[in-house]
Amino acid sequence: MLTCLAVCGAGNASAGADSAGMLSFGGVDRTYQVHVPAGRDHPAGLVLNLHGAGMTGAQQAAATGYDAIADQYGFVVAYPDGIDMSWADGRGASVPDRQGVDDVGFLVALVDKLSHDYGIPPGRVFATGMSAGAFMANRLACDRADVFSAIAPVSGTLGATTKCTPSQPVSVLEMHGTADPVVPFDGGGMIGRGGQSNIEPALDMANGWRNVDACGPPVEDVAGNTHRFSAAGCAGGTEVVLVRIDGGGHVWPPDASAASGQFFATHGR
Repeated sequence: MLTCLAVCGAGNASAGADSAGMLSFGGVDRTYQVHVPAGRDHPAGLVLNLHGAGMTGAQQAAATGYDAIADQYGFVVAYPDGIDMSWADGRGASVPDRQGVDDVGFLVALVDKLSHDYGIPPGRVFATGMSAGAFMANRLACDRADVFSAIAPVSGTLGATTKCTPSQPVSVLEMHGTADPVVPFDGGGMIGRGGQSNIEPALDMANGWRNVDACGPPVEDVAGNTHRFSAAGCAGGTEVVLVRIDGGGHVWPPDASAASGQFFATHGR
């Protein structure tokens, strides 16, 4: 049974407001923050912005500056809090993963609530995230492609043994640095806050989505140390893009928020 408690005196659907909320799911009170663009009677979409391990939703909001992107494109953006500051993203390394927490179910329940509260159009739900949040965004697309039309993972791929059998095509924008010391661009073993796990290389993850979406070969564009490999003409009008940042570390790139906002604006269903 799901219940939602509005806190901080915020109403459920007040445009132009920042508010905190609580959603009871699986017997646990889960918290989140939400930003609603002002002057929009009908928001253009909903973005879940998922924090990295050791962070909170509020810290993710501050680190990514995503409220401004939401205002630009008319998106409602939500910043959920993971249990133990992490996510059950399928790698088996985090506390919520080991405890069997259903974060896919929680995040879909949050989408259902916010879509109802703010009148989000079908096919206009998206997810982005940093590091563990990126792994979680990928898992959402794998497990609930019916809900999420596009994702934009940053510095995160998929667990090497994570099953990804999406029910329909999903547009994907993956941004990843080749010198990432935490989540290796070339995959293999990694040690994060929750312990050791094995992960897919960024290129393998992108190729996996290209196969799912029946894309053609990618086209490369180069700007400085950034290589953008774009595969368009995919099934259902989807697109798969891998942005390889040569020498880039484990960071949210300066243009990641703007790039993902633009990607979401043009990749709904």
